[in-house]
Amino acid sequence: MCGIAGFIDFNQTSSEKILQAATDVLSHRGPDGSGYHFVQHNNYQIGLGHRRLSIIDLSTAAAQPMKHNQFTIVFNGEIYNYEEIKKLLLTKGHLFETHSDTEVILHAWEEWGIDMVHQFIGMFAFVIHDSIKHELICFRDRAGVKPFYYYWEKGLFLFASELKSFHQHPQFNKRINLQAIHQFFQYGYIMAPLAIFENTFKLVPGHLLKFSIFKQEFSIEKYWDVYDAYNKPKIDISETEATTKLHDLLLSACNYRMVADVPVGVFLSGGYDSTAVTALIQSQQKEKLKTFTIGFYEEDHNEAKFAYQVAKHLNTDHTEHYCTKNEAQEIIPNIPFYCDEPFGDSSIIPTTLVSILAKKQVIVALSADAGDEVFGGYSKYPHALKFLRNINLFPAAIRKPASHLLNYIPDNFLIALTGNKAVPIKKERFAELLQLKKPGSVDLMDVLFSQLYTNKQIDTLFSKKVNQPDSFFSSENLLKENIGSLDRMLAVDYKTYMPDDILAKVDRAGMSTSLEGREPLLDHRIIEFVAGLPESFKIKSGDKKYLLKKIVHQYVPKEMMDRPKMGFGVPVFDWLRNDLKYYAEEYLSKEAFSRHGLFNPDGVDQIMKQFYKGDRNYNSLFWYLLMFQMWYKEWME
Repeated sequence: MCGIAGFIDFNQTSSEKILQAATDVLSHRGPDGSGYHFVQHNNYQIGLGHRRLSIIDLSTAAAQPMKHNQFTIVFNGEIYNYEEIKKLLLTKGHLFETHSDTEVILHAWEEWGIDMVHQFIGMFAFVIHDSIKHELICFRDRAGVKPFYYYWEKGLFLFASELKSFHQHPQFNKRINLQAIHQFFQYGYIMAPLAIFENTFKLVPGHLLKFSIFKQEFSIEKYWDVYDAYNKPKIDISETEATTKLHDLLLSACNYRMVADVPVGVFLSGGYDSTAVTALIQSQQKEKLKTFTIGFYEEDHNEAKFAYQVAKHLNTDHTEHYCTKNEAQEIIPNIPFYCDEPFGDSSIIPTTLVSILAKKQVIVALSADAGDEVFGGYSKYPHALKFLRNINLFPAAIRKPASHLLNYIPDNFLIALTGNKAVPIKKERFAELLQLKKPGSVDLMDVLFSQLYTNKQIDTLFSKKVNQPDSFFSSENLLKENIGSLDRMLAVDYKTYMPDDILAKVDRAGMSTSLEGREPLLDHRIIEFVAGLPESFKIKSGDKKYLLKKIVHQYVPKEMMDRPKMGFGVPVFDWLRNDLKYYAEEYLSKEAFSRHGLFNPDGVDQIMKQFYKGDRNYNSLFWYLLMFQMWYKEWME
């Protein structure tokens, strides 16, 4: 895992010094080395920069940018099956000078072109410059594990692993994208292709960007989409056969991600996902696997005791560290720098802490993200399915009147109707759903379980009207009509919440400590298989992650695993009302807001007053305001 940056400048305002600055600001992503490729042409300049975190082939021969014939590459990520691809290329006459996966990509491009990506099992964001065709080709992996930003305005094309690289170029115009801010306050994160600045975008996972230097234009193509896996006919397979096949796929995915020339460990929370990864890997090796867990003294947030039990049962080399409040709070000031754009998921704090812990012993750490989105693990899925059944019992003629009367319905009734204790604080979103003629599962998941705040609530915050931007939450029509409600929710989460919240969080937290994170459950072969399974293999009689649990129980007793799911978080809202109240004085003052004038002072006052009264409706919105203000001070002032 590394950091990449570069440009094509038709205005010829760039230099090797600018390229070095844009690259070296990513030194946390690659502390082991740097490289720069800068070429001055008659009518344009091109630069490719790379910061290296050495994982495979630690020799200088594998340094980047790497050249082969007319091709030059900068690459962030890992191609786990590169040895197999290399063997195939050898039979076709290719010769190699290194043992790196980077060189394999170059030869694969030369041999197969765009089709090469279908050979890859891995996580990646890379750029290849073809000096003969005068093209730049940019790829992002299928799931979006690795970030890739680009900017195009007035003859300047920039790309990078993180937005902070763009700030190093004097011609980068950092105008805030108001629709991106709207999305941030509504969901807590910004979804691809949007980014916080205008004319700046995230390359959508599973896509490539091809830039024609002669034409001074680019096109974007899709090469993989999780919807395609869900749109295929269901696999005719028994539960036993499916369990065996999934076990083999998981084992293969885990083994691939242990390939490294540096020490490797696993983040172990004690939940089903991380236990599955740990158990499968430990079963394949004699030496003890290094596992890492962060504990908290606040019992509501502490999973360390469960992780310890699992580690002891699996006989891993386990390290746990109980974090003090001060240790956790010290992470907060660094969030804006490493996240680049406003980011609202406060679990980045413990994720950073466990990364710091692991980096003391390993360079690579496997985590078990995506288990919920692949196997159906979130509680919102059964809640949404139950609510969907109930709401469709209401005749359409009475839904609108019911929408207006909703605020008068007792909270206990709403809890009984949905089975969700958090529902009373979402009455406005219930009312919005009742306005729809026929709400579907994705409508429900979006409005009720994904949006933290409604358009009406967001409107009171902004100083002027900002329209809600489009997102993949409105792409349900790309799924075939016969796709079930659960699969629809899983597919949309895979394209929204997972890459732009979960994976962004893990990437930034790990990279802040120069730790490579690997995600075995995001192996594309797993989602392509599981998408084709019956929904009952994912949630059966209310039992979430049904098939994955069957596999885990082969290694860890069921009674050790069965317990309520805990979130991986810290009591940040309690801190902000007490120990960290001074943050509001610095970042949420009238003077601080007046510097940009984006928000309505009355709306801000309402949020702050209700938050300090203890109204949990305003918890997230207060945190989002703080994160935005801290980001603004870091990158705009």
